[in-house]
Amino acid sequence: MQGRFTPASEAIRETLDWGSLGWCSRPSSNGAKQIVAIEVTLSPGGGHAFHKHPNQEEVIYVIDGEVEQWLEQERRVMKTGDSVFIPPNAVHASFNTSQRDAKLLAILGPSMGGESGYQLEEVADQAPWNTLRGQAG
Repeated sequence: MQGRFTPASEAIRETLDWGSLGWCSRPSSNGAKQIVAIEVTLSPGGGHAFHKHPNQEEVIYVIDGEVEQWLEQERRVMKTGDSVFIPPNAVHASFNTSQRDAKLLAILGPSMGGESGYQLEEVADQAPWNTLRGQAG
C-alpha cells in the first residue's frame, strides 16, 4: 500500500467517558503495519487508568496541557513538550488533574493488526495498581 493523507475532517474519532481518541494511524484506516498513532484528549479529571501493552512499545508526547503520568510505580507530572518511553509490558497510566483538556500523542509499535493495531491489557483493578493513586502526594 502507498502512503495516505488523512485530513482532520476524515480522521476516525471516538468519544470515551474520560476523553477522546483521534486515530492518526492504524491498520483499518491506512494499512499501517508498524505504527499506531493516536491523538488523545484527556478531559479535566479524566484519564486512562493503569494498563499495559504486552508486545508493544509506546511513546507518549504531551502536545498541550499537564498530565499525571505513571510508569510502573513512578509518578511524574508531564507538561507540554515532555514525553515518556514505555517498554513492552510496562504498566502505565495517564491522568489529567488540571481544569482544562490535555492533549497527547501516543505512538505504539509494532502494529498488532486487527482494526486498531492496538493491544491493551487493563490492570487498574489489580494490586498494586488499584491503590497507587491514593498514595500519591
